Amino acid sequence: MRRSSPRTFGAIGVHPPHAEAGQRIGLLGGSFNPPHAGHLQISKIALSRLQLDRLWWLVSPGSPLKSKEGLPPLAERMAACRDVVDDNRIVVTGFEADLGTTYTAATLGYLCRRHPQVDFVWVMGADCLADFHQWRLWRGIFKTLPIAVIDRPGWHLAASASIAARTFAASRRPTERSAGLATASAPAWTLLTGPRSPLSSTALRRQTGTS
Repeated sequence: MRRSSPRTFGAIGVHPPHAEAGQRIGLLGGSFNPPHAGHLQISKIALSRLQLDRLWWLVSPGSPLKSKEGLPPLAERMAACRDVVDDNRIVVTGFEADLGTTYTAATLGYLCRRHPQVDFVWVMGADCLADFHQWRLWRGIFKTLPIAVIDRPGWHLAASASIAARTFAASRRPTERSAGLATASAPAWTLLTGPRSPLSSTALRRQTGTS
């Protein structure tokens, strides 16, 4: 798989999970505050439909687009993630904190250089695609890795009509070709539909009075 990685990002002495040449690994990033069954459902859809070997939950130090006020410590959120995960193909990691970045573009650039023989694919919910044009170097992300967008309740139309979706409309692949997405040359993306969970971290925080 041919990818273009931003050369200005990266660090040494960072230890992401183990990966082997030829593996297909999905990357699901987020603050996971808190993690819930919806994250697990998205992960299992990605593992099955994309025929992945592993899927990493990249527990972020904090989103650049969200306030960090009240955000639980990284170790606490990672422990909560491990309590939710019930599939040994899903690996919880917080290595972005050691990388010293909260930007996805930097993380992906680092991983592509560290593991050039691994087929990574970025996995995200349809709600993220709707706002993807606000992410730093979002066009570069599309050109770095294939992207799998998992549908979420109420977000299908907004995601399909988003600036990012329209910008890379020519690179969209039909869902029936999703099994080969991880080895496709970027830019390549697909929108996967299936069982949709109404759960969201924001709603759960409101229910518990933590946001």
